[in-house]
Amino acid sequence: MSGLLINLIIQVIAGAFGGIVAGNVMTNYSLGTAGNTIAGAVGGGVGGYVLTIMLPSLQKAATALDWGAFLGLVAISFVAGAILTIAAAVARDRTA
Repeated sequence: MSGLLINLIIQVIAGAFGGIVAGNVMTNYSLGTAGNTIAGAVGGGVGGYVLTIMLPSLQKAATALDWGAFLGLVAISFVAGAILTIAAAVARDRTA
């Protein structure tokens, strides 16, 4: 597999976990289990991809055994997934 695809898989999984954790911690802003997972996965994928472009040192997370780059990619994707989950829940509540 190419490094870009492996990075994307890592970003989506970490983002999904970020969305689940954000929904469980902030129960007022939960989208339900499926909603939190989907929003987190999208947030992790998009946020991780954008920040990988901005920080080229993260691009080698999948191609080399660089634990710093790997943990940075996971952390960024986790936070991006959590942020998009909360933003989607706030937007849903404002329109309802």
